[in-house]
Amino acid sequence: MRLRFLILIVSFFMAATPAKAEILATFYSHDFSATYFPHAFIRVQGTIEETGEEIDTNYGFTAKSTSPGILFGSVKHMMETKKIGYVNKSDAHFTLRLDDTGYAKLMALVEEWANIEGKGYNLKKRNCVHFAMEMAALFDLDVNRKSKFFKKPKSFMKELMELNPELALILPDQTPAEEPVQIASKPVE
Repeated sequence: MRLRFLILIVSFFMAATPAKAEILATFYSHDFSATYFPHAFIRVQGTIEETGEEIDTNYGFTAKSTSPGILFGSVKHMMETKKIGYVNKSDAHFTLRLDDTGYAKLMALVEEWANIEGKGYNLKKRNCVHFAMEMAALFDLDVNRKSKFFKKPKSFMKELMELNPELALILPDQTPAEEPVQIASKPVE
């Protein structure tokens, strides 16, 4: 009888302990289609430990409007959040686990790119793939700054994964076969 009571008490406290908060940053690509240009973006999901806030959003750097000007130089830019239908039709490549400090670093980079002065989007020098590359570099992943895939998001993501074979994909509603890369906390500067 005492053993059952002890098991019941331990089970209660284990169930009442909240799960450790974490944020998953998943890197995506979207192929060219009749209605969309190729695109690279990051989806951020999870719980901010300090506040308990649940987040599920995505960020991709893109031109403010599609025009022939994109082919000739820099144009106005924006940080874009895609609808869930678009995200679901995109390819998820790998996930990084972030703590609150890592999330703050991610958001600082999003803000930095969103607030670039002037015409910030350039198909050859600063596009969605460059944004994804800088996000990966922020978390100390190996990147190829001379990649031939800056106009091919899916190919770039595959190259990034080849440079970092420890990367794995995990989505919030899945149990991973392998643990994704854990990102150590570093002070946000």
